[in-house]
Amino acid sequence: MPQIEETSAERRRSPETPSISFADEPLQEAMPTAAPSRRASSAEVLRELVETIILTLAIFLLIRNFAQNFRVEGTSMEPNLHDRQFLIVNRFAYCPGFHLDVDILDIHWQKVWCIWEPKRGDIIVFHAPDQPKDYIKRVIGLPGEKIQIDKGQVLINGLPVNEPYETRHNVRDAPAVTLGPNQLYVMGDNRPNSRDSRSWGLLSMDDVLGKALLCYWPPRHWAIVPHYTFPDSE
Repeated sequence: MPQIEETSAERRRSPETPSISFADEPLQEAMPTAAPSRRASSAEVLRELVETIILTLAIFLLIRNFAQNFRVEGTSMEPNLHDRQFLIVNRFAYCPGFHLDVDILDIHWQKVWCIWEPKRGDIIVFHAPDQPKDYIKRVIGLPGEKIQIDKGQVLINGLPVNEPYETRHNVRDAPAVTLGPNQLYVMGDNRPNSRDSRSWGLLSMDDVLGKALLCYWPPRHWAIVPHYTFPDSE
């Protein structure tokens, strides 16, 4: 009987749960999940920044192809334009085409087709023939005409011209000169204080950049730049 009781007791024992040891297994480190996201976000921001810069540059060059800003320096166009006025110049007024100007890299390239000619009284911006800069003057003489200044009076083909805009008069003379097929005679409105065709000669139309369109600075001078029609040019 004692043997039977021992057997019954053994049967009542619950089976032992096998033990699991982690001593020999290295713990796996948690992989960071935020870093790839941050890297992707930085790459996206950089890509958007580059795209914005390229788009801004393209828009700038496109606008410069049609128009150019110009700052009046000096008083040669008084009393109609003033020192340090900022103007918008229409580059398509006479010669539409393609322009590429990057001043910081000294890149200047153009391909244009001259369709229209400047008219008498137009205010134009052009490459100065005697200075490494741009000038702004008014067109007085056109191709094929004979121009002379007699005691401050403009004579075209021997006849006096009535200029409808205000000028600062002087009695300075200039000898008669006949313009070629691609030449202009230009003068500043401030006749006593202007370096123009009376000083350095005739202007080639190839050097004309465009026609003054409007003044946008300073605000008190904001206006469309007026241009005039002469009776002999109608």
